[in-house]
Amino acid sequence: MILEHALLPVIPGREAEFEAAFALARPIIAGRSGFVDLTLSRCLERPHVYLLLVRWEQLTDHTEGFRGSPEYQQWKAQLHHFYEPFPSVEHFAEVGEQLEIRTG
Repeated sequence: MILEHALLPVIPGREAEFEAAFALARPIIAGRSGFVDLTLSRCLERPHVYLLLVRWEQLTDHTEGFRGSPEYQQWKAQLHHFYEPFPSVEHFAEVGEQLEIRTG
């Protein structure tokens, strides 16, 4: 299982608009092969910053499957114009899973 982590810095004042757009975009990612689930949380100290956590079955389900799909172009069109600066995305594996990958 892979956990995608992205801090989404939304342009201040556009939070409500972003949340509405995200609600519409959510089914786009949820319908992709390898998608498990996601959460979107809003920062209490910096209310224009959101934490997106997406669970994927495999890294390539996100990096190749989703990002290489026509649906990703829809996702980009609906959400990417809200970010300033553009977010960085990182992927994590549970420590036990990493050890299994290295030894197995």
